[in-house]
Amino acid sequence: MRTLPGRTDHVVVVGAGLAGLSTALHLLGAGRAVTVVERDSTPGGRAGRLDLDGYRIDTGPTVLTMPDLVEDALAAVGESLADRLDLLPVDPAYRARFADGSTLDVHADADAMEAEVRRFAGGAEAAGYRRLRTWLTELYRVERDRFIGGNFDSPADVLGPSLAKLAALGGFGRLGPAIGRFLHDERLQRVFSFQSLYAGVPPRRALAAYAVIAYMDTIAGVHFPRGGMRALPDALAAAAADAGATFRYDTPVAWLERIGSRVTAVRTTGGERIPCDAVVLTPDLPVAYRLLGKAPRRPRPVRWSPSAVVLHAGTTRTWPELAHHTIFFGQAWNRTFEEITSTGRLMSDPSLLVTQPTIGDPSLAPADRHLNFVLAPAPNLETGPIDWRRVGPAYRDELLRVLEARGLTGFEASVETSRLVTPQDWADMGLAAGTPFSAAHTLAQTGPFRPRNLVDGVDNVVLAGCGTTPGVGVPPVLISGKLAAQRVAGTPLRTRSERARTSVVS
Repeated sequence: MRTLPGRTDHVVVVGAGLAGLSTALHLLGAGRAVTVVERDSTPGGRAGRLDLDGYRIDTGPTVLTMPDLVEDALAAVGESLADRLDLLPVDPAYRARFADGSTLDVHADADAMEAEVRRFAGGAEAAGYRRLRTWLTELYRVERDRFIGGNFDSPADVLGPSLAKLAALGGFGRLGPAIGRFLHDERLQRVFSFQSLYAGVPPRRALAAYAVIAYMDTIAGVHFPRGGMRALPDALAAAAADAGATFRYDTPVAWLERIGSRVTAVRTTGGERIPCDAVVLTPDLPVAYRLLGKAPRRPRPVRWSPSAVVLHAGTTRTWPELAHHTIFFGQAWNRTFEEITSTGRLMSDPSLLVTQPTIGDPSLAPADRHLNFVLAPAPNLETGPIDWRRVGPAYRDELLRVLEARGLTGFEASVETSRLVTPQDWADMGLAAGTPFSAAHTLAQTGPFRPRNLVDGVDNVVLAGCGTTPGVGVPPVLISGKLAAQRVAGTPLRTRSERARTSVVS
């Protein structure tokens, strides 16, 4: 693995999102001095926050899986997750509601889920679920260290036993048919394949290797931090600060000062000069490349994931139909994906994710009130250049009508405060193509073909975040921070406690 040449004693991390915070913790554990520069007044990045009329709203991810990665980042500085976060298990992980009126609760526990599948679709499908669970677990074990948790310097880096095992498991086939080998009920196939949308690719076109996202959701389990998702970046930032990191909030970066092929300082919009030995850039790819003054050459332009419209709604009531996370599937399936990924149209038969975090933590809303996060997948601005300033209010009304029709009677009348976020809003935040999900995980943008976290011609800069290795989602972004730290400090990274023990022995 290539590492940065020359001194790397003081590292400036640009961005206090989850990738930047993970990077900072792993670098601190490896003995580096770290300064984190963030344009906003709080940590979190895309895991943002909005306080509105007494509602504490998370504007970014709502699903937290693989908390061991959070534990790993905190352990780098001798901290533990239990001391920093109160994680609540979410069970069911999801509730799936289908157009035919049927409902399925998704449990991480194998026995509970097998019983639920048997109730829902019969014994043969329950047996198929058991086989699927075994396959998903094997797939994750094969991909975990090399394909998800490793840096790539060239496509040749994937060659070896792990590649052969992944091929033998069918990882290079298509996701939809792969799930169909185990489950024949079309509704169950949706439950274990819709996650490919997180990767920006429809299930029938996504690599079967991306079934590992279903492993993270449906086997490893879903969690929720008390205090909301904002509690996660708050905890990571506090641990980093206690370990010696310097944080500079409300400090946008204007440009990078260079001498030859090395960045010597980060310059802020306020005119401040922050000297450094190395830089980790975590903004969206186009912003990072702009700061660098160059972008790597690619055979094809980066293809961006679909976007989303999000309606944050504070309501005066709740509904028994809702779990913490509820997916309302429309009748259409392939057509829906075609609309949002190819033709650039809004979903004609929407499938929606409704999250009600106040089920787990009522303190996120005023007394006897409920917070709802309604996510509708949508085309990005390149695929569908919709005039969202004109269309947005009408689409909000349509979403409310859909929720009413799907069983949430009285939803519209119960809304006392709301905020709509559209692809145009994401673009105004500086996110390419108006999508918070960055580069799609097509074959040409997967593994060693994904935009690398090193940039040729610049010796001491590393990229981190969802646009680079390994990809999109909270777990991959946390991993990307560790991979960036490895580029700076070498691998394996030693934690602060491990270095202290070595010092005592010597």
